[in-house]
Amino acid sequence: MPTTTKTAAPAGTRTGRQTTADLSFLARAMKAPALLDAAERLAERALKETWTHTEFLVACLQREVSARESHGGEARIRTARFPAIKTIEELDVTHLCGITRQQLAHLGTLDFIAAKENAVFLGPAVINGFSF
Repeated sequence: MPTTTKTAAPAGTRTGRQTTADLSFLARAMKAPALLDAAERLAERALKETWTHTEFLVACLQREVSARESHGGEARIRTARFPAIKTIEELDVTHLCGITRQQLAHLGTLDFIAAKENAVFLGPAVINGFSF
């Protein structure tokens, strides 16, 4: 199946509408929707704050990378097909003995992973008020 390649118009001959269309096409081709969403706002900020072209490009790419990291985690959670999603914020600490809310929040930073340490909770499993 033959493929067609669209190229952007040379910079000196583009209109605002052509530039927007080119940006839209290129962002779709790169599968970078966050870059497309952020580009216009970042362009206005770049003009206001007199960013260099490189600073503007870095800001656009940072938005795309952040969005991909965020959505990537969500996609992995969906793929795992957990029966329920549980977070530390939702944990009922009334049944926990020997750990404070502050210690639990610290575990939520996941610093123990970088330190190559373990975090283990021991005790009966309680689901919907029933112990197993």
